[in-house]
Amino acid sequence: MSLALYTGAYGDELVGFKAYAYDNNPLQDICVAVNDSKASVFVNGKICKDSKFATADDFFFPNLKFSGNEVSMFGITGTLVDVNNMPGLNTLGMSVSRFDLEPQSLFPFHTHPRASALVTILEGTIYTAFFAPDPKNLFKSRLFSKILNPGDVFVYPQGLIHFQYNIGHKKATFLAFFNSQNPGLITIPNSIFASEPSVPDDILAKGFQLNKTQIVQLQKKFS
Repeated sequence: MSLALYTGAYGDELVGFKAYAYDNNPLQDICVAVNDSKASVFVNGKICKDSKFATADDFFFPNLKFSGNEVSMFGITGTLVDVNNMPGLNTLGMSVSRFDLEPQSLFPFHTHPRASALVTILEGTIYTAFFAPDPKNLFKSRLFSKILNPGDVFVYPQGLIHFQYNIGHKKATFLAFFNSQNPGLITIPNSIFASEPSVPDDILAKGFQLNKTQIVQLQKKFS
Protein backbone atom coordinates (compact mmCIF):
# COMPACT_ATOMS: atom_id res chain seq x y z
CA MET A 1 0.00 0.00 0.00
CA SER A 2 1.23 3.51 -0.76
CA LEU A 3 -0.03 7.07 -0.25
CA ALA A 4 -0.32 9.07 -3.47
CA LEU A 5 -0.81 12.79 -4.00
CA TYR A 6 -2.20 14.67 -6.94
CA THR A 7 -2.86 18.32 -7.73
CA GLY A 8 -6.45 19.52 -7.94
CA ALA A 9 -8.05 20.80 -11.13
CA TYR A 10 -6.94 24.37 -10.46
CA GLY A 11 -3.56 23.51 -9.00
CA ASP A 12 -4.43 24.99 -5.62
CA GLU A 13 -4.75 21.89 -3.46
CA LEU A 14 -3.22 18.52 -2.80
CA VAL A 15 -5.51 15.58 -2.22
CA GLY A 16 -4.29 12.34 -0.64
CA PHE A 17 -5.66 8.91 -1.38
CA LYS A 18 -4.61 5.33 -0.81
CA ALA A 19 -3.41 3.23 -3.71
CA TYR A 20 -3.15 -0.54 -3.46
CA ALA A 21 -0.73 -2.54 -5.56
CA TYR A 22 -0.14 -6.27 -5.43
CA ASP A 23 1.07 -9.15 -7.56
CA ASN A 24 -1.35 -11.32 -9.47
CA ASN A 25 -2.13 -14.72 -7.98
CA PRO A 26 0.36 -17.36 -9.15
CA LEU A 27 -0.84 -19.46 -12.07
CA GLN A 28 1.65 -22.26 -11.60
CA ASP A 29 3.88 -23.73 -8.91
CA ILE A 30 7.25 -22.66 -10.30
CA CYS A 31 8.09 -19.97 -12.86
CA VAL A 32 11.83 -19.36 -13.10
CA ALA A 33 12.79 -16.04 -14.68
CA VAL A 34 15.11 -16.12 -17.69
CA ASN A 35 16.92 -13.23 -19.41
CA ASP A 36 16.39 -14.49 -22.95
CA SER A 37 14.31 -12.45 -25.37
CA LYS A 38 14.09 -15.45 -27.71
CA ALA A 39 12.68 -17.80 -25.08
CA SER A 40 9.09 -18.94 -25.48
CA VAL A 41 6.59 -17.54 -23.01
CA PHE A 42 4.26 -20.01 -21.36
CA VAL A 43 1.67 -19.30 -18.67
CA ASN A 44 0.49 -22.52 -17.06
CA GLY A 45 2.36 -24.24 -19.85
CA LYS A 46 -0.21 -23.02 -22.37
CA ILE A 47 -0.22 -20.63 -25.27
CA CYS A 48 -3.27 -19.30 -27.13
CA LYS A 49 -4.05 -20.67 -30.56
CA ASP A 50 -5.37 -18.46 -33.31
CA SER A 51 -9.04 -17.84 -32.51
CA LYS A 52 -10.09 -18.65 -36.06
CA PHE A 53 -9.15 -22.27 -35.39
CA ALA A 54 -11.22 -22.51 -32.18
CA THR A 55 -14.23 -24.83 -32.16
CA ALA A 56 -17.12 -25.51 -29.81
CA ASP A 57 -15.34 -28.67 -28.66
CA ASP A 58 -12.62 -26.49 -27.10
CA PHE A 59 -15.26 -25.27 -24.63
CA PHE A 60 -16.92 -28.64 -23.96
CA PHE A 61 -16.34 -31.58 -21.61
CA PRO A 62 -18.81 -34.51 -21.82
CA ASN A 63 -18.05 -36.93 -18.99
CA LEU A 64 -18.53 -35.28 -15.60
CA LYS A 65 -21.54 -37.53 -15.04
CA PHE A 66 -19.19 -40.49 -14.66
CA SER A 67 -16.81 -41.41 -11.84
CA GLY A 68 -13.22 -40.67 -12.73
CA ASN A 69 -9.77 -41.99 -11.91
CA GLU A 70 -9.47 -44.07 -8.75
CA VAL A 71 -7.09 -43.39 -5.89
CA SER A 72 -7.48 -46.81 -4.30
CA MET A 73 -5.55 -46.15 -1.09
CA PHE A 74 -8.09 -43.45 -0.17
CA GLY A 75 -11.31 -44.89 -1.65
CA ILE A 76 -11.71 -41.88 -3.94
CA THR A 77 -12.38 -41.37 -7.62
CA GLY A 78 -11.94 -37.97 -9.19
CA THR A 79 -12.46 -36.17 -12.50
CA LEU A 80 -10.81 -32.79 -12.96
CA VAL A 81 -12.03 -30.47 -15.71
CA ASP A 82 -9.29 -27.89 -16.15
CA VAL A 83 -7.34 -26.23 -18.92
CA ASN A 84 -5.64 -29.54 -19.73
CA ASN A 85 -8.81 -31.26 -20.95
CA MET A 86 -10.97 -28.22 -21.75
CA PRO A 87 -8.69 -25.84 -23.67
CA GLY A 88 -11.33 -23.12 -23.74
CA LEU A 89 -10.74 -22.55 -20.03
CA ASN A 90 -7.34 -21.04 -20.79
CA THR A 91 -7.11 -17.56 -19.15
CA LEU A 92 -10.70 -17.75 -17.82
CA GLY A 93 -9.68 -18.50 -14.23
CA MET A 94 -12.08 -21.34 -13.48
CA SER A 95 -12.29 -25.14 -13.33
CA VAL A 96 -14.46 -27.85 -11.80
CA SER A 97 -13.97 -31.36 -10.42
CA ARG A 98 -16.17 -34.30 -9.50
CA PHE A 99 -15.24 -36.54 -6.60
CA ASP A 100 -16.79 -39.79 -5.37
CA LEU A 101 -15.95 -41.07 -1.89
CA GLU A 102 -16.68 -44.59 -0.73
CA PRO A 103 -18.32 -44.97 2.72
CA GLN A 104 -15.95 -44.04 5.56
CA SER A 105 -13.39 -42.77 3.04
CA LEU A 106 -11.34 -39.63 3.58
CA PHE A 107 -10.14 -37.14 1.02
CA PRO A 108 -6.95 -36.47 2.99
CA PHE A 109 -5.69 -33.16 4.29
CA HIS A 110 -4.87 -31.04 1.26
CA THR A 111 -4.70 -27.53 -0.09
CA HIS A 112 -5.09 -25.74 -3.42
CA PRO A 113 -2.27 -23.19 -3.67
CA ARG A 114 -3.81 -21.18 -6.49
CA ALA A 115 -7.55 -21.21 -5.82
CA SER A 116 -10.38 -21.04 -3.37
CA ALA A 117 -12.73 -24.01 -3.68
CA LEU A 118 -16.50 -24.18 -3.42
CA VAL A 119 -18.16 -27.60 -3.11
CA THR A 120 -21.75 -28.68 -3.49
CA ILE A 121 -22.95 -32.12 -2.43
CA LEU A 122 -24.85 -34.21 -4.98
CA GLU A 123 -25.20 -37.44 -3.02
CA GLY A 124 -24.37 -38.76 0.45
CA THR A 125 -23.28 -37.08 3.66
CA ILE A 126 -19.85 -35.53 4.15
CA TYR A 127 -18.12 -34.10 7.19
CA THR A 128 -15.74 -31.40 6.04
CA ALA A 129 -13.58 -28.69 7.55
CA PHE A 130 -10.77 -26.28 6.91
CA PHE A 131 -8.05 -24.96 9.21
CA ALA A 132 -7.46 -21.22 9.60
CA PRO A 133 -4.56 -19.68 11.51
CA ASP A 134 -5.35 -18.59 15.06
CA PRO A 135 -4.31 -14.93 15.30
CA LYS A 136 -3.76 -15.33 19.03
CA ASN A 137 -1.40 -18.31 18.76
CA LEU A 138 0.81 -19.04 15.76
CA PHE A 139 1.10 -22.70 16.80
CA LYS A 140 -2.64 -23.38 16.80
CA SER A 141 -5.45 -23.20 14.28
CA ARG A 142 -9.19 -22.70 14.20
CA LEU A 143 -11.31 -25.51 12.78
CA PHE A 144 -14.31 -24.54 10.66
CA SER A 145 -16.35 -27.72 10.21
CA LYS A 146 -19.74 -28.70 8.85
CA ILE A 147 -21.79 -31.78 7.98
CA LEU A 148 -22.97 -31.46 4.39
CA ASN A 149 -25.97 -33.13 2.76
CA PRO A 150 -27.23 -33.05 -0.86
CA GLY A 151 -27.73 -29.48 -2.00
CA ASP A 152 -25.44 -27.98 0.66
CA VAL A 153 -22.59 -25.69 -0.37
CA PHE A 154 -19.33 -25.00 1.47
CA VAL A 155 -16.28 -22.89 0.59
CA TYR A 156 -12.58 -23.27 1.44
CA PRO A 157 -10.46 -20.09 1.29
CA GLN A 158 -7.43 -20.21 -0.97
CA GLY A 159 -4.41 -22.05 0.37
CA LEU A 160 -6.01 -23.30 3.60
CA ILE A 161 -5.76 -26.99 4.50
CA HIS A 162 -9.05 -28.89 4.35
CA PHE A 163 -10.54 -32.38 4.01
CA GLN A 164 -13.74 -34.27 3.20
CA TYR A 165 -14.86 -37.41 5.03
CA ASN A 166 -17.78 -39.61 3.97
CA ILE A 167 -19.57 -40.33 7.24
CA GLY A 168 -22.46 -42.12 5.55
CA HIS A 169 -23.07 -45.72 4.52
CA LYS A 170 -23.25 -45.11 0.79
CA LYS A 171 -21.13 -43.38 -1.81
CA ALA A 172 -20.88 -39.62 -1.53
CA THR A 173 -20.51 -37.42 -4.61
CA PHE A 174 -19.69 -33.74 -4.78
CA LEU A 175 -18.60 -31.10 -7.27
CA ALA A 176 -15.76 -28.70 -6.49
CA PHE A 177 -15.51 -25.37 -8.29
CA PHE A 178 -12.25 -23.40 -8.41
CA ASN A 179 -11.42 -19.81 -9.32
CA SER A 180 -8.38 -20.96 -11.28
CA GLN A 181 -7.86 -22.83 -14.53
CA ASN A 182 -5.14 -24.78 -12.73
CA PRO A 183 -5.83 -24.74 -8.96
CA GLY A 184 -3.17 -27.24 -7.96
CA LEU A 185 -3.44 -29.94 -5.31
CA ILE A 186 -1.06 -30.57 -2.43
CA THR A 187 -1.90 -33.56 -0.24
CA ILE A 188 -0.14 -32.83 3.01
CA PRO A 189 0.94 -36.33 4.19
CA ASN A 190 2.16 -37.45 0.75
CA SER A 191 3.99 -34.19 0.09
CA ILE A 192 5.92 -34.48 3.34
CA PHE A 193 6.56 -38.22 3.62
CA ALA A 194 6.92 -39.11 -0.07
CA SER A 195 8.95 -36.21 -1.42
CA GLU A 196 11.75 -36.74 -3.96
CA PRO A 197 14.39 -36.52 -2.68
CA SER A 198 13.15 -37.44 0.75
CA VAL A 199 13.40 -35.22 3.80
CA PRO A 200 16.06 -36.54 6.22
CA ASP A 201 14.55 -38.80 8.89
CA ASP A 202 15.92 -36.80 11.80
CA ILE A 203 14.26 -33.62 10.53
CA LEU A 204 10.90 -35.37 10.13
CA ALA A 205 11.27 -36.95 13.57
CA LYS A 206 11.91 -33.57 15.17
CA GLY A 207 9.20 -31.85 13.16
CA PHE A 208 6.49 -34.34 14.15
CA GLN A 209 7.86 -35.32 17.57
CA LEU A 210 8.15 -38.96 16.51
CA ASN A 211 10.99 -41.47 16.48
CA LYS A 212 12.76 -42.55 13.31
CA THR A 213 11.05 -45.95 13.25
CA GLN A 214 7.66 -44.25 13.14
CA ILE A 215 8.89 -41.90 10.40
CA VAL A 216 10.02 -44.84 8.24
CA GLN A 217 6.60 -46.46 8.68
CA LEU A 218 4.88 -43.25 7.56
CA GLN A 219 7.18 -42.97 4.55
CA LYS A 220 6.25 -46.50 3.50
CA LYS A 221 2.53 -45.78 3.87
CA PHE A 222 2.52 -42.61 1.80
CA SER A 223 5.18 -43.42 -0.79
